[in-house]
Amino acid sequence: MKLWRLTRTPFVALDGKGAELHGARYAPPGHPVVSLASEAGLAVLVALRYQPRDLVGIPDDFVLGWTEVGTVPLRVPDPDEDTIRAFVGEWLESQRSLTCAIRSKVLPEADVIYLNPRHPHAARVAPLTTRPFDFAECLHRPPMLDSFQEPQ
Repeated sequence: MKLWRLTRTPFVALDGKGAELHGARYAPPGHPVVSLASEAGLAVLVALRYQPRDLVGIPDDFVLGWTEVGTVPLRVPDPDEDTIRAFVGEWLESQRSLTCAIRSKVLPEADVIYLNPRHPHAARVAPLTTRPFDFAECLHRPPMLDSFQEPQ
């Protein structure tokens, strides 16, 4: 399974240090976890949510990366956010699978994939293959939109 991540260059390691220090949406602080996406577009949308709307002053060292894992993620039940958090906390502690899949709130047709870097098979996951990513280029308005008029 190909997994995607949009991150800044200093944070490409799949070690979960950021989440360990600051927590993640569904993971408690103190536990390393790596947030990935089942689709490249979801990785972009999720990262975009955390950027200023005008994109002024954002760093220019973002990269879009991917890696592959040979396992099917454990599906996280999602009746509500408290249930998801409880499940993820137990999943991290038990190390019962390398990855788990949480239905995305941003794009429900795709999944946020958590990777547990403390799982015994985490060392087998290849580092991200990356390419530069530029939000300004990604969100550039095509010239034809400047002349587009709504029908009267």
